[in-house]
Amino acid sequence: MPSTFASDDAATENELDFEPGSSADDSYPQHDELPSDVGLDEDEALADEIDDDLDDEGEPNDPVVYPVEFEEGRIDPDAAKVVRRLSRHGYEAYLVGGCVRDLLVGRSPKDFDVATSARPDDVRRLFRNSRIIGRRFRLVHVLFGGGKVIETATFRRAPEAVAERAGDDLLIKNDNVFGEAHEDATRRDFTINGLFYDIERRVVLDWVGGMPDIERRTVHTIGDPIVRFQEDPVRILRAIKFSARTDFGISPEVYDAMVLCRDALRRAAKPRLFEEVLRLLREGAAHRSIWLAWETGVLDILLPELSAYLADRPEDDSSVWRLLSEVDARTRSSQGSPDDIVLVAVLLLEPMLEACAGQRDRVDAAWEFMEPIVDRLNVPRRIAEPIRRIGAVLPRLQSGRVGRFARTNLYPLASEVAELYAAAHGDAFSVEEDGSHVITPAATSAPSRRRRRRRR
Repeated sequence: MPSTFASDDAATENELDFEPGSSADDSYPQHDELPSDVGLDEDEALADEIDDDLDDEGEPNDPVVYPVEFEEGRIDPDAAKVVRRLSRHGYEAYLVGGCVRDLLVGRSPKDFDVATSARPDDVRRLFRNSRIIGRRFRLVHVLFGGGKVIETATFRRAPEAVAERAGDDLLIKNDNVFGEAHEDATRRDFTINGLFYDIERRVVLDWVGGMPDIERRTVHTIGDPIVRFQEDPVRILRAIKFSARTDFGISPEVYDAMVLCRDALRRAAKPRLFEEVLRLLREGAAHRSIWLAWETGVLDILLPELSAYLADRPEDDSSVWRLLSEVDARTRSSQGSPDDIVLVAVLLLEPMLEACAGQRDRVDAAWEFMEPIVDRLNVPRRIAEPIRRIGAVLPRLQSGRVGRFARTNLYPLASEVAELYAAAHGDAFSVEEDGSHVITPAATSAPSRRRRRRRR
């Protein structure tokens, strides 16, 4: 594993002094930098140190602290500006969550989020270029040039103890209580997302055992995975997403809990489920994400149409996986992630084409296929309707009979789906001078074999 915990090149640091009330004191218990070859025994020792830092109620008092210096330029300067201004005015403020995780594993964070002890109104007063958003829980968006947004949230804590919830219903319905830094860390979903980075001291604060899991490249929940998935079933999809994007493994306890709790996804808010499905398809990890969803049985709950199609296909039929690999390749290229319509159309394309095959009215057949998916995941009509039309018209695109469809707004998206489909099947895709498409089938080759999914 490359060295992701420290760099010989220290990050450029503004000459800023901490005022009273700042978090940059010397009270943290210091630990040496975690070496790249740390073994399991050392990790267990670190876990023991975390246990020693718990109070009588099991709440962590002090984090385990790891000195970490990132190369100059890896931390967004505007995010650093937000943290430093909050710190100068006496508030605790840290980089948190996914940006810290990505920095540690050598990825470029897509966004930088800040957590602080300052209340939303306090943040708003410090930054004129900001606005407060949200009704369920208020956040502050600090706005910078080029449309950049630094999301700044006040520390929160878990709403209530598990034992205080009624009966066996662990579903979290309210998560709007302000708290302290250690409470904000422990309320998060996975250990790798519960790390805070102190910019001034250049240290990672770990209340949840996230650094050993970063070193082990493992996705693990904060606390009992069964409880955490029952509290919020969407965390199952997030576990899949983080494993796929970072190429981390999933701990056996978490994997078993995902399988056990997958039915709880039926209780989750439908718009959240659909948004998480879209996130599985973005960022160049669609193939691995959907494979994990199928292997764990999660796909049986979300998209039984696709799951049944995969189960019924011969073991050497990898057409769906080749399609998703083409999507990943395009996402990682300079072209970027395809439109959401294209992503969902490609995901459902093979079972939808099977449903339309031999039907006199392909449009109606495509809609009959899509309708239960729309109801189950609350798919917006602006996405579902184009997918239905693409499924119906794709054979015409493949044969070059485009006609008046070439003048519609949907034509570029349908063409992209056709191009991905052709590439996945090893065919040559070209556009003639008159705008028609020509797909030249490739020579038949032996398909690759994939391991069948684990049945539980």
